[in-house]
Amino acid sequence: MDIGVAKTPPHCPRANCFAERFVRTVRAELTDRMLIFGERHLRAALAEYVRHYNGRRPHRARELRPPRPSHPVTNLSHKRIKTRPVLDGLINEYERAA
Repeated sequence: MDIGVAKTPPHCPRANCFAERFVRTVRAELTDRMLIFGERHLRAALAEYVRHYNGRRPHRARELRPPRPSHPVTNLSHKRIKTRPVLDGLINEYERAA
């Protein structure tokens, strides 16, 4: 494969703004709220958070739709809503109850 590394210029925050935004979001929603016990625990927590981030979490730039939805977007105006905890209850996902 012809893959290369693209270096960002030093002291240029706009060159890597998407990565910086993701890191800031992960830090605010995950690592600042959870005690990490080691590299293995961190990798497992990050993998679950990335699944939530790309599959269920709403994004403002996409009209509150996730980038790669794994289900239809939930309409919260219904009376019966089911809650599913993510990361041992740190984050909740919502969907219509059957």
